[in-house]
Amino acid sequence: MRILIQSLNFYPELTGIGKYSGEMAAYLASRGHQVHVITAPPYYPAWKISPEYKKYFWSKERWRNVLVLRCPIWVPEKPSGLTRILHLASFALSSLPIALFQALWRPDIIVTIEPPLFTAPAALLSAGLCGAKTVLHIQDYEVDAAFDLGLLRGQFLKKLVINIEKLLLKQFDLVSTISNRMVDRALCKGISAEKVYLFPNWADTLALPKNESQSKEALVDTKTAYRNKLGIPQDAIVILYSGNMGAKQGLEILSEVARKFQQREAALTPIHFIFCGEGVSRKALEQQCDQLKFVQFLDLQPSESLGEFLAMADIHLLPQRADAADLVMPSKLTGMLASGRPVLACANAGTELANVVQHCGLVVPPEDPEAFYEALSKLIADSQLRQALGLAGAEYALNHLSQDRILSNFESKLIQLRNAG
Repeated sequence: MRILIQSLNFYPELTGIGKYSGEMAAYLASRGHQVHVITAPPYYPAWKISPEYKKYFWSKERWRNVLVLRCPIWVPEKPSGLTRILHLASFALSSLPIALFQALWRPDIIVTIEPPLFTAPAALLSAGLCGAKTVLHIQDYEVDAAFDLGLLRGQFLKKLVINIEKLLLKQFDLVSTISNRMVDRALCKGISAEKVYLFPNWADTLALPKNESQSKEALVDTKTAYRNKLGIPQDAIVILYSGNMGAKQGLEILSEVARKFQQREAALTPIHFIFCGEGVSRKALEQQCDQLKFVQFLDLQPSESLGEFLAMADIHLLPQRADAADLVMPSKLTGMLASGRPVLACANAGTELANVVQHCGLVVPPEDPEAFYEALSKLIADSQLRQALGLAGAEYALNHLSQDRILSNFESKLIQLRNAG
């Protein structure tokens, strides 16, 4: 098949949508399909275009048998509701002529990644010109999230934008998204069940421990190597947050909890917090953690060593604002589960995030520092509980998040869609 993918974020971005779009494109190309990608220069999560990429011009490159067409984009220094809209609109405008020109290539399938929904009209128009089938893959419900997080306001504007969103969604031949709750939300927006497909994010499960003995052995090996690299004592309990440092993460709770541990007696188990990532909230978090000697900030680690880095931790932290529940399914969760380490997450009972994590970690209400501190203290004090929950997470990743299985199923769905006539 000829497959055209529109994705604002793409390789070499290490986190979020760019990681998954890159791996999806590379997999489809490895299966013998011709794959073209329309994207922007890498800028996320630092919100700064990588210096080796062109800011103001179109360019193309070959990566793992994928033709990558990069379009210029405006990136705000301090993202806000309005500047985010302008940012997304700039990509929609710069990529529009490329999307239309790609109709001459006559793709069989056009896959558009949301966000941004702004690119949906170009995908539909291009498909109309060449007869391609269309897929909208929703990583985040950006419209709902923008209003629920307060980035956009006003009942009239909300009604207008939601109606436009529903109209666009119904034009696609297939609408896929990454969790069961997000599938339910698509159905609530009026998409018929036969056009909705569950296409979850995946994890690298090739090196996962298959039993308790392997887990113990892997725990020692991975911890020793990466801790030596970072200068962290081997006997410390490493508590890790790794990922985007943006508005919807609710990162304020991390500094509040870290300060609570500052007051613990020195005789207690030594702990070491690592906050790894980039984004608009990092600077504020660094200021909040000033003078905390057991807190270390790191930039995102290389993708080839990410698995080893995540496995170096004893506990993973997954904070999240209450108003982001079930609008997004944190993409960082897959790596946490695949690391074979327990997760401490902020989520309301009944959300899909809570339903997943409760079997392989602990769940507390969002934006509740005291509950977060108590749960973290419980995990720190009980090594057997950490190991049991970590192994349960690894088992979940093996059974539900296998990259080959998920992408193979998606490929089959695309073939079925093309052949549907």
